[in-house]
Amino acid sequence: MRILITGGTGLIGSALVKHWQAQHQLTILSRTARTDTEQVRYRQQLSDIDLNQIDAIVNLAGEPIADKRWSAAQKSRICDSRWQLTEQLVQALNSVSHAPKLLISGSAVGFYGRQGEQEIDEDYQAFFPEFSHDICARWENLAMQASSPQTRVCLLRTGVVLAAKGGALQKMLPPFKLGLGGKIGPGEQYMSWIHLDDMVALIDFILHNDNLSGPVNAVAPKPVTNAVFSAELAKRLHRPALLPMPAAVLKLLFGEMSDILLYGQRVVPKRLLEAGFQFRYPQLSQALNALAL
Repeated sequence: MRILITGGTGLIGSALVKHWQAQHQLTILSRTARTDTEQVRYRQQLSDIDLNQIDAIVNLAGEPIADKRWSAAQKSRICDSRWQLTEQLVQALNSVSHAPKLLISGSAVGFYGRQGEQEIDEDYQAFFPEFSHDICARWENLAMQASSPQTRVCLLRTGVVLAAKGGALQKMLPPFKLGLGGKIGPGEQYMSWIHLDDMVALIDFILHNDNLSGPVNAVAPKPVTNAVFSAELAKRLHRPALLPMPAAVLKLLFGEMSDILLYGQRVVPKRLLEAGFQFRYPQLSQALNALAL
């Protein structure tokens, strides 16, 4: 297939390119100039790509949400990097005579806002109104404007992606390796996570499964509390997890951005499981043991 990927140099995008480059003809939209290969072409402008010649789009581009404090300027960067490109993609897609058959567009479990212990699937509607929800809600609404009889749209509500290098885990590892890790705040907040290999596999699954559309929870079926996650990570590293991070200290360090660490969601992948997707790493211990940490 001929597939366009935005965000193709990020954590998920890079793994997806590696997985697909021998099977498909890939075009990567990247702000950085790169040299084309036989199977991968790089383009810096969307206008340089003929969407009539594209079978599927995977839209993963976006400023990392947890890299910096949420100043007004940073909030704008987080939103604009998602909304503007998605809007441009949809406008371009809706203007071509032969539209791609599929748009897989990014989102996050932050769509649901902070929640308690209740299991949340894709049909859940009692969203908590906060910044993470606002980002994802408009991002999803823009992407869904591409939905038509010709184009199927899937929205990836992604959790914490676990990888040996990059992503959230890379930031967690240094204190844990020193034996200085521990739960965050009360530790009762749920973390919805997924191994990078399963993330790539489910995107490939969606590519080939015409029955999946709309929101898809891209998370493993066994979310855990932050306290359990911290204990499992420490166990994997053969270190103690005795030093919790008090909520007050976290708020002092990160301001409003600390909310995504102090509050969580117990999200389950109902639609993927119903469609027959099989997770390679359904349990957190399996996922962590499979990573070269």
